[in-house]
Amino acid sequence: MTQIGFREEKEVHDMEDLKVLIEEAKEFIQYGKVANYIPALAKANKKDLSLAVFLPDGRHFEAGNTSTRFTLQSISKVISLALVLMDRGEDFVFERVGMEPTGDPFNSIAKLEVRSAGKPLNPMINAGALAVTSMIKGHSINDRFNRLLNFMRVLTDNKNLSYSKEVAKSEFETAHLNRSLCYFMKEHGIITEDVELLLDLYTKQCSIEINCLELARIGLIFALDGWDPISKTQLIPEKVAKICNTFMVTCGMYNASGEFAIKVGIPAKSGVSGGVLGAVPRRFGIGVYGPSLDEKGNSIAGIKLLELLASRYNLSIF
Repeated sequence: MTQIGFREEKEVHDMEDLKVLIEEAKEFIQYGKVANYIPALAKANKKDLSLAVFLPDGRHFEAGNTSTRFTLQSISKVISLALVLMDRGEDFVFERVGMEPTGDPFNSIAKLEVRSAGKPLNPMINAGALAVTSMIKGHSINDRFNRLLNFMRVLTDNKNLSYSKEVAKSEFETAHLNRSLCYFMKEHGIITEDVELLLDLYTKQCSIEINCLELARIGLIFALDGWDPISKTQLIPEKVAKICNTFMVTCGMYNASGEFAIKVGIPAKSGVSGGVLGAVPRRFGIGVYGPSLDEKGNSIAGIKLLELLASRYNLSIF
């Protein structure tokens, strides 16, 4: 007799499985391009593809060159949102940033004008992320950045975590569209500080460097609603972690989030450096790196890798 509603959850227990999936996904690298609108990102090796999985008991499995460090880019939006919600509370944050998907590219300015009177629709698009970063508490840009960086150091258990000055400088010098977003929001009172100072902070935030295993460890913390089973500490309040997970499901993969929800079905956040953070609720965290991007700005082989992983281990939350 068929048992209705039952689905077997297969656990990752072998690196060889991950290596096989990596080799299959690598076939898709050729169809993407490395981001070049930020000059420093264009130096990435298009052929790179790596994967790490971090389990609650401390075990982790890796495939590919998981020691390669890359910048967080838009993955940092989830971390800054968690910090700001902890700093300011939901009411303060969501008076200034909405909760709805856009269906538009991550750097679009259109909805700011036609729908929301300067209020970004969600924290995962650039406008929303800039607004969130403007809410990080501190007395100076360095103070605010160090608060975020130290939070990241706790989440990754890496006291030496830092950022790429080269990438930050490259992003700052080419951030013309982000400047436009900031000035539009400043006109409507969403942002109140100096735009150049905010962009200095935001580009440093996006340029924090990480590797796949550290990314998977962050994913594990979100998968366990803010609990770190390694240090046995609630690093992020449960409600805050749930909010972040929900945004990752609805908005985390740019304007391909709906398709990703159907094909993979886990909370995830991508960045144009090629990183993807994944959180499989109550099971494990995932870190992916593959700098060859599709037209939406997501890692083309990384997404395929996650599809294969989701199918192999029954990951979808739906």
